[in-house]
Amino acid sequence: MLPSERRRAHGSLCSITPAHSQLTNVEMRTDSAACSLSSNHIGCSAAVTDFATLYSYNDVSPHSPVHRAKAMAISTLFSSLPSVLFLLFLFFSTASSANVTYDRRSLIIDGQRKLLISASIHYPRSVPAMWPGLVAAAKEGGADVIETYVFWNGHELSPGNYYFEDRFDLVKFVRIVRDAGMYMILRIGPFVAAEWNFGGVPVWLHYVPGTVFRTNSEPFKRHMKSFTTYIVDMMKREKFFASQGGHIILAQIENEYGDIERVYGDGGKPYAMWAASMALSQNTGVPWIMCQQYDAPDPVINTCNSFYCDQFTPNSPNKPKIWTENWPGWFQTFGARNPHRPAEDIAFSVARFFQKGGSLLNYYMYHGGTNFDRTSGGPFITTSYDYDAPIDEYGLVRLPKWEHLKELHKAIKLCEHALLHGEQMLQVLGPLQEVNVYSDPSGGCVAFIANMDEENDTWIIFQNKSYNVPAWSVSILPDCKNVAFNTAKVRSQTFIVDMVPENLQALIISPKKSSGDLQWNIFMEKAGIWGESDFVRKGFVDHINTTKDSTDYLWYTTSLYVDESEEYLSGRSHPILMVESKGHAVHAFVNQELQASASGNGSDSTFKLQTPISLRAGKNEIALLSMTVGLQNAGPFYEWVGAGLTSVKIRLNNGTIDLSSNTWIYKIGLEGEQQNIFKADGKNDVKWMPKSDPPRNQPLTWYKVVVDPPEGNEPVGLDMQFMGKGQAWLNGKAIGRYWPVTSSIHDECAPSCNYRGKFFPDKCRTGCGEPTQRWYHVPRSWFQPSGNILVIFEEKGGDPTKITFSRRRVIGLCGFVSTDYPSMDLESWDQSIRSNNGDKAAVHLKCPEGMLISSITFASFGNPSGTCRSYRQGSCHYPNSFSVVEKACRHKSQCAVSLSEDNFGNDLCPSMVKMLAVEAACSW
Repeated sequence: MLPSERRRAHGSLCSITPAHSQLTNVEMRTDSAACSLSSNHIGCSAAVTDFATLYSYNDVSPHSPVHRAKAMAISTLFSSLPSVLFLLFLFFSTASSANVTYDRRSLIIDGQRKLLISASIHYPRSVPAMWPGLVAAAKEGGADVIETYVFWNGHELSPGNYYFEDRFDLVKFVRIVRDAGMYMILRIGPFVAAEWNFGGVPVWLHYVPGTVFRTNSEPFKRHMKSFTTYIVDMMKREKFFASQGGHIILAQIENEYGDIERVYGDGGKPYAMWAASMALSQNTGVPWIMCQQYDAPDPVINTCNSFYCDQFTPNSPNKPKIWTENWPGWFQTFGARNPHRPAEDIAFSVARFFQKGGSLLNYYMYHGGTNFDRTSGGPFITTSYDYDAPIDEYGLVRLPKWEHLKELHKAIKLCEHALLHGEQMLQVLGPLQEVNVYSDPSGGCVAFIANMDEENDTWIIFQNKSYNVPAWSVSILPDCKNVAFNTAKVRSQTFIVDMVPENLQALIISPKKSSGDLQWNIFMEKAGIWGESDFVRKGFVDHINTTKDSTDYLWYTTSLYVDESEEYLSGRSHPILMVESKGHAVHAFVNQELQASASGNGSDSTFKLQTPISLRAGKNEIALLSMTVGLQNAGPFYEWVGAGLTSVKIRLNNGTIDLSSNTWIYKIGLEGEQQNIFKADGKNDVKWMPKSDPPRNQPLTWYKVVVDPPEGNEPVGLDMQFMGKGQAWLNGKAIGRYWPVTSSIHDECAPSCNYRGKFFPDKCRTGCGEPTQRWYHVPRSWFQPSGNILVIFEEKGGDPTKITFSRRRVIGLCGFVSTDYPSMDLESWDQSIRSNNGDKAAVHLKCPEGMLISSITFASFGNPSGTCRSYRQGSCHYPNSFSVVEKACRHKSQCAVSLSEDNFGNDLCPSMVKMLAVEAACSW
């Protein structure tokens, strides 16, 4: 198990300080009407008569649209009210900055306690064109805060050489969050782990003399402080910190160090304390976080990272209870199955956290995104970093997870004041059942009813009223009477998403040339030494120390002389090549012919290769292409973990030849890499060979083809199912490593996932015997209207003619609701309570914009079973279910089907709690 897997699987504590709250509507009185101000709308009438109202809302962040609207409202009075100069001075002097502090209950912003929902989105794991949509989707999903790491190795390419462009335009990303009216948590680190290459620390730092990462090492501390200061100063110049009137309310130094601090001996604790002191000396005016730092010194707050954090207690009674990372899924490694975490269990964990006094929750990840280029770490972390997150890798909301959590956030926000100001009382109602009640000083009452039983639903009597609480669930009662939300009852529809294939379309360059005629160009790499060798050495060198991560590839080449009299030349027996490696993978060539490949995996990078080979009389060239698949990203002294060959032998009939101590010739990287063959401008010395029919199953081959973009505007994936292993580029932008290696058919996969009981990464895996990753995200913004250059480097052989683009599209919907589900509208809770006269729950279906519900493929009211795409009728079934749903939904973009007597009568299976299951198709 990787260090990061051990960390995440067993949970960890973090050190953090508070975050931001959704901007609520503010009313400002005018002489004729109220100005309704929200993060999405500004509307005001004539002259303002109540100036006190205008500048008294100190809980509204000055960076927000509310703040800007207040300034606009005042400025409109300038010409008619001379005294406005004084008011403007008073307004900006009181609201130009936000004071961020905390107490034992929560983060406090401008004197107001805040209950906050945060969403992790890593800017380099998407593209600038996607950032506004991702942030907007997080906000619509109920998030108040956007959280991101700052990726040191993506910004400081060499000492003092900084890069902040394209996907690494940090200022642009932070500004987009600000303009969306959201707070921000900036996790500077600068060590991040994050399944990111080398944990985000630049590889060059490892080769600075005297440097040891993450301990009391002066060179490391010097460079760490320099980068931290650079980022802080950059944020200060933009006035992004809340203390300057901005929206960054928290900053993080270091990351998840507490579990390994002791491993570093006498250097561990002094380093951790130095990091805290160094961060505080930056004078940001906002609290700092130190993730998983059990001994975090004041004023740093220790927080929790895990699948569950309800039982976490801060290391001081003066610190609030904060959850830095709630993992809504899990990362994936090449060759492994696909992990999933059910929406019901995530909601359960969140509800339990707030039930037990939590105040800030961050989803890691809310949008995982893509490990473009060679940024994935691990090693063996896939190019996809989807993380089964509420927003998927391609930027589409994942239903029901996104919607279920959105409803949860609404319910929790209804409880905000009581949770942060009320007195808590615990009522134990059974061995695994309890209620936490918060009594608001203003008279409000909030209750969380929890059933921790992993198997049995139960009836709970609370305040003389009965509540049915499913196993492993929490019911939220914002008024201590009515259930607004139950974590196990998913009312949201489920999206059925497919990757719709589309053949590569050639650029039409003449009227006689059809769009189906692709013109391929190829370039062949030489196995072994191309050009001049880099150096010659007896024995082996470490792969990473040699390449310094400038490339994945390192050639080890030697020769073996075979006498003509050797018996195995007759073909009656074959020599056996035996290779051992520290990792991560190897392709073995003999006399320019690929013999075999081998690799480690996400649990163990080391491996052995044994394969028969063919030798000829005379000199034989043995060329071994060693490969890395992302560098170590976490663990104590992780920068010293090596890779590359450790032993090479050939077993013959009469004994074994050990080549390990031979003279080996080394070559770093590939010729195509050195020539920048993948660059869109075509400025290189490589001579491409045109091929109307490209070679198949040929190793060490570069392919280039000019194509038009896929139709439509859906997200795009590159289908590499029929290729071997390599890397891909579009218009010079690195899509990333591809490797459609399959997981074992003998692994255990779950046809359906039982959300009940504690989640762990192997609980709900799917995809046994299938490629770990078949599709590779190609952002739409990378495409030109025509003439797109797609370049593929194939290491071991595949069929490029079967490469396709696929459009990620919602093709259908499922809905499943029971008669005992909460049916009240959380948007207008008070009104919903007053008007709730036996309203029934309903199945709500809505196709994406521009699409209609074209057909109903399943409908059953009664006791249907199964899951989306595999529903089955039960013993109780209303015979007209299909026609009721079809009448309500067909040929509409959206519909609602109530579980009412008008639709389904009242005499069907009268003693049974009934359910409605629907599956529908969406089309243009």
